[in-house]
Amino acid sequence: MINGLAGHNYILDDLMIFFAKYALEFYALLFIIVWFTLPKRDIQYRHALVIAGLSGVLALVINVLISFIWFRPRPFTVFPKGIYIQLIPHSADPSFPSDHASGSFGFASGSWGHKWISRTFTVIAIIVMFSRVYVGVHYPTDVLASLVVGVFSGKITRRFSLLLFPITSFIAKVFKYGPLERHVISNKPTE
Repeated sequence: MINGLAGHNYILDDLMIFFAKYALEFYALLFIIVWFTLPKRDIQYRHALVIAGLSGVLALVINVLISFIWFRPRPFTVFPKGIYIQLIPHSADPSFPSDHASGSFGFASGSWGHKWISRTFTVIAIIVMFSRVYVGVHYPTDVLASLVVGVFSGKITRRFSLLLFPITSFIAKVFKYGPLERHVISNKPTE
């Protein structure tokens, strides 16, 4: 049903193609923009970005491990032409789970608790999840599994947030950001 929507509206097709192909680059741009537009002393939101980034990376590592255990062929390698619409070219690597959707939900769930970052990242992750099925390179269960992988990754990285704070502190110091005095990060989410 989702893939059946493809090919009927050029604007919607182009939007879905953009998110299906360039979501991770779009996230990278958002990370950079947010990092450099936050107030210089705001270490809490910068730490949320670091945790979100690490969560996305962890989700991709988990995907690699899953692909060694279970290979699921892509829809376009299984279904005969005319059954589906493939809007973007793709290699025939494992379909399950979706790297784009896992990374997106890793970024989103890693930032949960920080309202304005997490809302934006979560909306993008949902669009990415939908777009990967829309363009014909994933099954719905691929992206649903990716949601689980991404949320799991976010939960893990948030759990170890305090241990990961030195990474944020180091990166912030490189850019001369953060408070002048030593700052202890709290586990309380910021609004």
